[in-house]
Amino acid sequence: MGAPFPPAVTGLRGRGELARIVVDWTPVPWHTVVDHYAVHGAPGSGVRISSETLLAKTVYPHFEHKGLGGAAQRWTYQVVTVGASGARSRPSAPIPVTSRESVSASGIPLAVVGDFDGKGLEFALSPDGYSRYPATFPNGVDFRLGTGDPRKAWSYLQPGPADSWAGRRDHRFRLRFDLAAAPTTGVDLALWLIDSHATIPGSAVLGINGTTVDRLAFAGGATKGSTLGDSTAAGSPLKPSYLERPLPAELFRAGENVLELHKDEGSWIAYDAIGVFARRG
Repeated sequence: MGAPFPPAVTGLRGRGELARIVVDWTPVPWHTVVDHYAVHGAPGSGVRISSETLLAKTVYPHFEHKGLGGAAQRWTYQVVTVGASGARSRPSAPIPVTSRESVSASGIPLAVVGDFDGKGLEFALSPDGYSRYPATFPNGVDFRLGTGDPRKAWSYLQPGPADSWAGRRDHRFRLRFDLAAAPTTGVDLALWLIDSHATIPGSAVLGINGTTVDRLAFAGGATKGSTLGDSTAAGSPLKPSYLERPLPAELFRAGENVLELHKDEGSWIAYDAIGVFARRG
């Protein structure tokens, strides 16, 4: 007689976030010896259980489908319980989930540095040249869109006062860009990071044209982005995070505009991309 089939997963649920979908489920009863859960997924409204649709094997009742990009994506997931003997349960009921659309996909770009692609390789000193930051950017970053080259003039890391290699001081990054006219619709900021310091990512003061807008708090990462530049690589240990928020449209003007991030708390952040976007009417 073969090994009994393990119980099927129940309580499958998901939520769409920026560039990722998070899926959770109810763990099978404790007396079941589980080798792993097999997570299957496919774009659209259906999924066929096969090796081609296997996204992950995990011992936890939790899965994060990362690297989905800025456009909203709809995926359907099913989970299979795999017992210690290798016996497999029936697939769970399918669940469709849609990721949240980024303003980088829905908005009209006014100023963008970098690509919203989970990589920071297009920036200066990337992927591991942080030791050259003090000599290369003694006064922080002052970047003019249209004439500046991110490969030379925008550092992949923005350090903070907790970083001894950067002088244990504040660091300001400025993005200068011209507008033909002041925006007439809402404006949004998109700040994507491929990684950040795990325990002290800290925060930065956001300013527009000399006016303080807010203090941006950063999520803890994996403390690996100082030496690795691609969070989409297979097995990447990087932990990306995404910060998007509305900006006061009245602070922008025709002519030159300056967006500033003043990193006056905590340790470094590693850039994926930063951009200012007008909402479509």
